[in-house]
Amino acid sequence: MENDLVLQNILIVDDQPDLLQGLKRMLGREFPGLSIFTRVDTVEALDLVASKSIDLVLLDIQMPEMNGFEMLEKLQRADRCITVIMMTGYGSIETAVEAIKAGAYDFITKPFDKAGLFRTVRKGLEHNLLVRENANLRQRVRETAPFADFVGESKPMQQLYHAIRTTARTDYTVLIRGESGTGKELTARAIHSLSKRRNRPLLMVNCPAIPEHLLESELFGHTRGAFTGADRDQKGLFVEADKSTLCLDEIGDVPVAVQTKLLRVLQEHEVKPVGSTRTRSVDVRIIASTNRDLEKKIRERSFREDLFYRLNVVTLHTPSLAEIREDIPLLVDHFTRKVCSELELPEKQFSLEAVEELVDREWPGNVRELQNVIRGAVLFCPHEIIDARYLRRPEQERRVRGRHSPREVEQYKVAKDKTINTFTVKYVTELLEKTGGNVSRAAEMSGLTRAALQKIMRRHNIVAQQYREKGGASSPD
Repeated sequence: MENDLVLQNILIVDDQPDLLQGLKRMLGREFPGLSIFTRVDTVEALDLVASKSIDLVLLDIQMPEMNGFEMLEKLQRADRCITVIMMTGYGSIETAVEAIKAGAYDFITKPFDKAGLFRTVRKGLEHNLLVRENANLRQRVRETAPFADFVGESKPMQQLYHAIRTTARTDYTVLIRGESGTGKELTARAIHSLSKRRNRPLLMVNCPAIPEHLLESELFGHTRGAFTGADRDQKGLFVEADKSTLCLDEIGDVPVAVQTKLLRVLQEHEVKPVGSTRTRSVDVRIIASTNRDLEKKIRERSFREDLFYRLNVVTLHTPSLAEIREDIPLLVDHFTRKVCSELELPEKQFSLEAVEELVDREWPGNVRELQNVIRGAVLFCPHEIIDARYLRRPEQERRVRGRHSPREVEQYKVAKDKTINTFTVKYVTELLEKTGGNVSRAAEMSGLTRAALQKIMRRHNIVAQQYREKGGASSPD
């Protein structure tokens, strides 16, 4: 602690030049190596604090330009960690006590007792070291906590960490792109946690999970009586997220009609609830994520190009497991320990052979799929060391049980689902061909509601626009 004091800076502020020089000489002899600055003018003192790191200020209460209380407030506003010791005459001790209540660390009285002066200054400098150390620790915790659930040291992951930290310092709209199971939601949460909006909760909405006729109301709100079932006003997520961040998950699946209204919010920074004629200003940072090929959807006219450019201010890519294959052993270890803790099991680990098999596998489901495989292996393996047999897929198990067994019969549910999906795609595509891509007419002919038909089309990636072009139709209805 004694050596650390040498690195600190002291500022003495008093309107008596002789007193300043005397204090500087005394403190310089007692604390050799300290940098000691003096100012007779409070404005100049504040300028020094703004330009240089000052740890301790000795401040006279009675100053001509501004009193010590005003100066104390400005010092604390300039640097929350600064330590202030007030200087006062014997007749103003009550005033000094009030200053401590206002945030000063301590006070000393004039004329100074050397031993008391040195003791108070030493304690003030040590106090400042602790305050700054705690502040630095809190800052490091704030910076590392958002990455607690990230695992990986590969170059693509390091690039992602850097991009998150850099993006978080801005208020730009962010588009997170990556395959399913690559941590897009984690990335969105990390950006918000490191941003200046972190003191307000992050709001997330899974766009495809909300029916089209309800999505607009969910995002922008509605007034009472706006539609059947609207028995009260609802603010909507954009208003709820005012001064915070709203994450639009799977933005590529948002219907075109809602895309148009999203574009207006991004352009005008205001929302209009369903059924209302009034708009409301909102200050919301947008983070959007998708696993879709948005450029392809733009070509298919199922995603607005102007909305894409509004969202694509800053783009982050979450790497697939194939891109960070070298991180798989770290992920295996992390998830194994996590699952053992969740299941309250003794610690387990995978054999070298098992880890090698996991590294060599293809992972279409990425990290989420890997995590599920590890959960199953930890759950069903009764041993401390998990070997490769607990990683086999069902089709591999069938081959192991008997290479010469009769041809496997496909399960009833699997066969039925395949048949139904084939029928559904054929039926809907023929229906849209007949109606020239007119969804409303196709729904009427099929006996389905328009919303139900659109849900089926989204599930099977059927785009009505393709059939409008074939049939020469220009209207969706």
